[in-house]
Amino acid sequence: MICACSALMLLATNAPAQSGSTMRVRLADGFDFPVGKPDADGYYKARGYWPNGHLGEDWNGRGGGDSDLGVPIYAIGRGVVIFSQNIGVGWGNCILVRHIFREADGRIAMVDSLYAHLNERKVKLHEFVEKGQLVGTMGGNNGMYPVHLHLEVRKNLHIGMNRSQFARDSSNYYSPTSFINAHRVLSSSTQKYDVPVNNFAPYGRALADVRSDGSSTASVDVPSFQSGGSGTVKDEPKQGDDFWSRLKAKMRNGQATPGTEEKR
Repeated sequence: MICACSALMLLATNAPAQSGSTMRVRLADGFDFPVGKPDADGYYKARGYWPNGHLGEDWNGRGGGDSDLGVPIYAIGRGVVIFSQNIGVGWGNCILVRHIFREADGRIAMVDSLYAHLNERKVKLHEFVEKGQLVGTMGGNNGMYPVHLHLEVRKNLHIGMNRSQFARDSSNYYSPTSFINAHRVLSSSTQKYDVPVNNFAPYGRALADVRSDGSSTASVDVPSFQSGGSGTVKDEPKQGDDFWSRLKAKMRNGQATPGTEEKR
């Protein structure tokens, strides 16, 4: 009987969180860059963040070419993995980590960090991670792109992998570099907070039902933003698109488009 009870408890502990549920997570104590931790040493931004354009940052090693294939990618801060999957199309291997943290004014907030085009994923769904922990290795979506890391930091926790259903601007996204630099060291504690998980739809499907998406918890209100666009799901640009052709040419020639700000 004791063994049976122990087994049931183990199953309950390892069971995946259900849609609309929460997991208890400690506050992040700060954020660092996902490559060359903690200051992105040896790496540069081949492409920066632009509202209504490029919604994240593309990081490359200074060695040139695809010499950075397989280099470690680190979690930018403490959090919980809310997505770890290879969905192909323009994304490839992707990881999403949800972070809860205290702003300087005392407000509790949450963001999602996305790590895309990975060669390998090193963490699983609902796994807790610490700042600087290995979450994956750099790739190029199985040869679709030159090797690089695509990093996004989202304010809107409902985006998930259906990016085309939301406004492509700073109402939904942070500039990753600006966010990291503004939150390098944060106040933390041993206290845990309810963090919603499974609150967005799988790729290519309708948005999660707002009545069961974890948008309100006992102690923390999840930021909610107006969705934009027609509501129809569109694939990310494919390899043959002019956009990707131009980007690949720039990256191969060592050109950088740093975005709205520089790293330092």
